[in-house]
Amino acid sequence: MGGSPEIMKTGTFDLILFDLGNTLIYFDGDEDQTAGAATLEMTRNLISLGYALDEIQFPKAFRASMKSYFEKREKDCLELTSTFVLREELMAAGYTDPPAVHLHSALESMYAVSEAHWKLGDDTLVTLDTLKSSGYRLGIISNAADGDDVHRLVDTHKLRSYFDSILISAEVGMRKPHPLIFNLALDFFQVPPGRTAMVGDLPEMDVLGAQKVGIAGIWITRWLHSNQRDGSRVGINPDAMIAKLAVLPQILTGWENRK
Repeated sequence: MGGSPEIMKTGTFDLILFDLGNTLIYFDGDEDQTAGAATLEMTRNLISLGYALDEIQFPKAFRASMKSYFEKREKDCLELTSTFVLREELMAAGYTDPPAVHLHSALESMYAVSEAHWKLGDDTLVTLDTLKSSGYRLGIISNAADGDDVHRLVDTHKLRSYFDSILISAEVGMRKPHPLIFNLALDFFQVPPGRTAMVGDLPEMDVLGAQKVGIAGIWITRWLHSNQRDGSRVGINPDAMIAKLAVLPQILTGWENRK
């Protein structure tokens, strides 16, 4: 097991793990409007494949089921995936065995709507270039209900070459902050948690989840609303806070100089 060989650093950290959404890329649309347009596009795709669905009621039912699923997964960290939810909704509509190819086509059309609103941070690539050239090993741990959606975003924004491992909760079956997904990353890289840092925008998922397995948690607040930037409000103390990704190399260097 383990990733491709890299320069091994002598400082504090060897491995830097990143969240994807609102960390390396950011969403520039209205979430509710985008969700409505996306589920309508999905429904129209299914209708074109021969499913007799109502363009108003089916998207509404699907969004309600996804909301219930989102609430449940926040409690148990189980990632059942949007494919599972869509299959269940089609079964409820009388389609007992929808082909996998139809589910994939419908979800691809749905996520295409939201994918158009994800933009690359203006300092993302230069920061990743700096970290790679400095000898850090890099990985992604992303919470997402659809693995293909994440892979398309990674490729659209030309991020794949920077990362030896991309772990997605839809493919793993468990979400951050569950320790399993963090431990899978450590196992892949064969790097101890004490020489690993996690960078993400969600205090409970990215910071506390990482800290519980011994990984340093770095909270990026750039794309958060001002009232979301106080970690003490949720009882979480990040090991470091950054307002933008560009300062990360400096933060890591300063951290190592203190040791």
